[in-house]
Amino acid sequence: MMERTILLVDDEENITASLVRLLRRDGYTILRANSGQEGLELLTQREVGVIVSDQRMPGMTGVEFLSEVKELYPDTVRIVLSGYTELNSVTDAINRGAVYKFLTKPWEDDLLRANVDEAFRRYEMKMENVRLNREIREANEKLQRVNQELEERVENKTREVVRNLNVLQVSQEVLEHLPVAVIGIGEDGMIAIANKMARQLFGAEVQALLGEAADTIIAADLLAWASSGVHQRHEDAELFSVAGHDIRCWCRTMGEFSTSRGTLLVMDAGSQIKVLQVGLQHRRRDDARNDQ
Repeated sequence: MMERTILLVDDEENITASLVRLLRRDGYTILRANSGQEGLELLTQREVGVIVSDQRMPGMTGVEFLSEVKELYPDTVRIVLSGYTELNSVTDAINRGAVYKFLTKPWEDDLLRANVDEAFRRYEMKMENVRLNREIREANEKLQRVNQELEERVENKTREVVRNLNVLQVSQEVLEHLPVAVIGIGEDGMIAIANKMARQLFGAEVQALLGEAADTIIAADLLAWASSGVHQRHEDAELFSVAGHDIRCWCRTMGEFSTSRGTLLVMDAGSQIKVLQVGLQHRRRDDARNDQ
């Protein structure tokens, strides 16, 4: 619980002394001033929750003092303690909000204590609202920063995805037009990559090798060699019979520069593809003649 500090302002010291004796039992920190000007000086030094001021004071009336306090310290709860005859001079200040409550002299002790306690509870509620509003504002500012950072991350990630997609498309086009046959075999033994030369090498009737089991397409001896791991240098190449022709083959295990897993099989089938294409064209013409 926050400290409850009250400021008593009255030019009659016996009045403030009586108020101190009455309010001290309630545990308040009590400040005293003999004039409005002295009260303003005290407010620059201490945080005060409730102010009780007399109306008739030389130099500055209680209403004048509390009106100035309202402008400088609007969260304070301000009470005028004066006689009935001065109620009319205080009414306007009450209507303007400069004065929270008007209490009369002489006062009833229990009523005065109850009103001061109510004033502090009002002040503490104000301060709690100020604290909550500050926390909400800070939370909103933090949320705004987080959202901005998230938007920037999404934007950067989107640019990265688009860039990677462009790179992938270029890589696929390059792979498709390489003058060698390229087949990628996944860890599950399925063909994951096959370029145009590979499709031509294994026969035009095979429209797409992707998703086929490698052991149903590639000869057992070539597949065993590709799986053996003995081909660790780029210059290592072996001759294998592929589609009825001796073809130089290279093989690399994936994962050195990426998270890919599996085997990449490269076959220098350029000259053989021409032979296959010519043979395929002759066969199609022969089939056409037979149909006629």
